[in-house]
Amino acid sequence: MKLQQVLSLTRKAVDDYHMIEPGDRIAVGISGGKDSLTLLYALHGLQRFYPAAFELCAVTVDLGFGNLDLGRIEELCRTMDVEYHIVKTDIARIVFEDRCESNPCSLCAKMRKGALNDAMKEAGCNKVAYAHHKDDVVETMMMSLIYEGRFHTFRPVTYLDRTQITVIRPLIYMNEADVIGFVRKNDVPVVKSPCPADGHTKREYVKNLVRDINKEAPGVKERMFTAITGGKIEGWETDEH
Repeated sequence: MKLQQVLSLTRKAVDDYHMIEPGDRIAVGISGGKDSLTLLYALHGLQRFYPAAFELCAVTVDLGFGNLDLGRIEELCRTMDVEYHIVKTDIARIVFEDRCESNPCSLCAKMRKGALNDAMKEAGCNKVAYAHHKDDVVETMMMSLIYEGRFHTFRPVTYLDRTQITVIRPLIYMNEADVIGFVRKNDVPVVKSPCPADGHTKREYVKNLVRDINKEAPGVKERMFTAITGGKIEGWETDEH
């Protein structure tokens, strides 16, 4: 996928859900993975021509596994002239050694978001951009159905009262396959996750389930996404629906 196509899908999401307003300073949460780096490329490209002027900075929360090489990402941010912050933490030690969590993802995510929010507030940002794509939207809905018994997924835009931060998700119209194609075509400097739980989670199980269902009934993922966007779920309404 070409950058122009990424920008087109990103702008549509931003426009449909009014994600960006003039004067916003937006932090991009950079894990080092394909999704967050694609989001950085997308918002940096959008920044050049979007009618509402906004600022960007990038933030990586280093969980403390000790083997995270961010050199190429630092170089990318320098090339883009995007301010880059690396937040050192002991989250890995707390989750895997001190607490020995049997379900580490929940605590890790909570602590990681807390560290990210603190860093972006310190950097003067009022919004944070998460790199959730269309597959994430559908998989979260399926997880909610299977494990909670409700039809629910995260919103495109969420205002967090406690921190006074607005979360935006500009990649919601992109398929994961599109992200993979963009990363391969543009030699994006992806950093593999050092987390030992990576690929062994409930989300990974649901991801594989949705993939298998989509093989049996081609197009089902798109129909699920349409059910979400047109299903009168709070936060998913657009001017058209």
